[in-house]
Amino acid sequence: MNKAWEGYVPVPVSGRSTKPRTTGYTMVIEKGFGLNATEDLMEMAADYIDAVKNTFGTAAFVDSRLLREKNEIIKSYDVVVYPGGTFLEAAVAQGCYDQYLKRSKELGFNAIEVSDGTIEMSMEIRKQAIVKAMDMGFKVISEVGKKDPKDDPSLEEKHKIIKHDLALGVFKVIVEAREASKGVGIYDAAGNVKADEVDALISGVEDPTKLIWEAAIKNQQLFLIRKFGLNVSIGNVPPEDILALEALRCGLRGDTLKSAVKNL
Repeated sequence: MNKAWEGYVPVPVSGRSTKPRTTGYTMVIEKGFGLNATEDLMEMAADYIDAVKNTFGTAAFVDSRLLREKNEIIKSYDVVVYPGGTFLEAAVAQGCYDQYLKRSKELGFNAIEVSDGTIEMSMEIRKQAIVKAMDMGFKVISEVGKKDPKDDPSLEEKHKIIKHDLALGVFKVIVEAREASKGVGIYDAAGNVKADEVDALISGVEDPTKLIWEAAIKNQQLFLIRKFGLNVSIGNVPPEDILALEALRCGLRGDTLKSAVKNL
């Protein structure tokens, strides 16, 4: 990419990771873009997008030809694409996970999210789901946490799941917060970050850079960037907010410019 202002106005915060990234991962939540919108998004922002997730079960309602074409567009920009974790849970619950993986491959997906945000999944079934997907050549990203806070695992159980999944070789583990990022996981009902819960969670994770924090709202993204640095991995970012998040990371937004300029 020949960036419009490169060489004229420096980015205040240096050190942003570049693709293919292992840190500073950005996952986009996408609910039904057509081919033109997908091409536009990739052309505009693919340098700052690492994964596109067809959220929950939306992929089930797209014409197969269009879905293949859409996935090929995304992959041509060095971005991985995968169906939502809820769709995988529907497949597991109905005993058709093998068919799910086979069809995912046929439709051009190159990553799989393994989650149990809604259903109950034993550690053995979780292991099988991860291993089968990896054996088929998918990049596997797992998720920890429940969509209903009443069912959320204990902190000890979350630590156990994260360690289990990373030992199996998953690329990252997502911290569940749903699409809205409110009232679930590390967020209260208003979407404010519960900092003590973030600290408690990372206290039992050997390498916190292996986590992707679902954070759809700016104040959440800002908290995570201030706490973990510009290369924190963030998920469930709306497509229209990708460049805004990148500006936040790199000190080109009012929330981060002031501290960036002080450090120059």
